[in-house]
This record gives sequence, C-alpha cells and structure tokens, in this order.
Amino acid sequence: MVAAGDVRINDSVLIPARELTERFSRSSGPGGQGVNTADSRVELSFDVAGSSALPPWLRERALQRLAGRLTDGVLTIAASEHRNQLANRAAARERLAALLREAIAAPAPTRRPTRPSRGAKERRITAKKRRGQIKRLRRGDSD
Repeated sequence: MVAAGDVRINDSVLIPARELTERFSRSSGPGGQGVNTADSRVELSFDVAGSSALPPWLRERALQRLAGRLTDGVLTIAASEHRNQLANRAAARERLAALLREAIAAPAPTRRPTRPSRGAKERRITAKKRRGQIKRLRRGDSD
C-alpha cells in the first residue's frame, strides 16, 4: 500500500516517506513581499547509501551512477520553480523518482560487433575503383 508521502520509483521499488528528509527555505528571484515571507523552496534528501528500500544490487548501481551528485551517500534535490510549497514538494519528489529510475535502470545490452558481408566488401571496392578511375580521367597528360 502506498502512503501519502511515499515515492514510487517503478513497479518493484517504493521509497517510504520515513526515508526522505525535507527542508524548507525562502526562494530567490522575483515575487515581491511574498518571497521574503513564504518558505516555498524545498530541499528533498534521500540517503541512497543507507536506504533499506533499495535491494543491495540496485543500491550499488545507484551509488555508482549517481556518484557525482551524492554527498556522503545522500542525494539532495532542490525545487523552487513554483510559488507554493506544495507544488515544489511534488516537483522535488517527481525529480527524485526520475533520477532514481534512470540510475537503477538495467544497462543496455552490449553491441555484438558484426562483419561486413562479402557483397558489401565487393561493392565498397568497386565504388573506390570507380572513383579512382574518374579522378584518373580528370588528370591531363603529364607529357
């Protein structure tokens, strides 16, 4: 069952609200007096390294792929694009879900190299010879 503050990453992974930490502060930018009084900016933090919601193999994959964004194993997302706190909270949670979804996704299958067929090789050589013949005919006699 999904509680109100839980974040669903995919069908099998759900981050419970108790593993998320929210901090609120004042947003920057235009907004007049409202900017100075309303704490509408949201910082959502999730401890990837210490999470019990992620299986160990997914946790390792996420730690490896998000290494540049983590501070001591904690992923922090800031949202301040909306004027009210509720919308910023939803935006931060959605961004967190998208980041984690991408980080724990299975790697793409490796490409198996193939060799060009005999016909392809022959066509390539024929085209090269034709091009060389054209260039040879353009040259004037050097006599």
